Amino acid sequence: MSKTPLSLYDNLTERIFSLEKNTGSVFEETALEIFRLQYANNKVYKGFTDALGIKIDAVDSLTKIPFLPISFFKTHKVVTEIVEPKQQITFSSSGTTQTGTSYHYVNDIAVYEKSFLQCFNLFFGNPSNYCVLALLPSYIERGGSSLVYMAQKLIDESKHPQSGFYLDDYDTLIQTISTLKQENRKIVLLGVSYALLDLAHRFSSFNGFAECEKHLAERNVSLIDNFIVMETGGMKGRRKEMLKEELHAILKEKLKISTVYSEYGMTELLSQGYSLQNGLFQTPLWMRVLIRDTNDPFNYLPPDKTGCINVIDLANINSCSFIATQDLGKLHPDNSFELMGRFDNSDIRGCNLLIQ
Repeated sequence: MSKTPLSLYDNLTERIFSLEKNTGSVFEETALEIFRLQYANNKVYKGFTDALGIKIDAVDSLTKIPFLPISFFKTHKVVTEIVEPKQQITFSSSGTTQTGTSYHYVNDIAVYEKSFLQCFNLFFGNPSNYCVLALLPSYIERGGSSLVYMAQKLIDESKHPQSGFYLDDYDTLIQTISTLKQENRKIVLLGVSYALLDLAHRFSSFNGFAECEKHLAERNVSLIDNFIVMETGGMKGRRKEMLKEELHAILKEKLKISTVYSEYGMTELLSQGYSLQNGLFQTPLWMRVLIRDTNDPFNYLPPDKTGCINVIDLANINSCSFIATQDLGKLHPDNSFELMGRFDNSDIRGCNLLIQ
């Protein structure tokens, strides 16, 4: 396969991160250009598209683009050979014997860094305004996590001496949070669900917590804007799975916060969606969600109808930007979306048609 000239590649990646709001036609044009580029330079994606009998010239809208089943990242090396690899890295998922491990071969790590840093700035502001605390023990233990890579970069960008990974050292983390609150320092606590629950149960009984709250109340300082608790991932087999609403209710009660934020990301994507309230996820301008029919994977549903989530992530320019996930969701008229859980391929035949 021929390589795209470096100048054209750099121009395209720059355009991806320069999209403006309310320019849906520009997003669609860019997505179609990346589709054609990936069809020409990605053997796996080309083979999948050809197997579906899709005529390239007929693909003239987002809904006509074929979406690669996410399971292909477990069985194939999904790489778009646009330019010679530079700053390569391979991310892997926390697969099990039953589900297998996904691998995302990233040929240009600078694109991933630009994606998550620009996205964080869009939703929360500059990382240097925060102390970034990461509670991701299971991710660190296995290695190869794109989430850990992102957290480390945010920690570095924060430049705060107490930013860092705290593994399962809950007592030190609680003391750090208490101290930072008294200093009225903005905090981002990014954690996997089960670890946040463990922290929350210890947090409410911490001796210094009540004094910290009293001290801040006397100064009329609001904790809501300064303490962002963001959950990601699930229980990872460490605890019984629970509804997100139940998880958030416990975290809000124990950590004395009014809102729990959520991150929607995965090994196979280089961009993230964030839920800031009410469980509704927003995406950066170079990422978009479509909802496909559970009984017909080539039919798309209107807002407020539940189906399978397809993700367009233009930052995936070096792998595949069009991913059919195994998540159930619902799109809203403002393009926000909510997660409704995961589906079982054996129960929902329509979604499984993509893999057959």
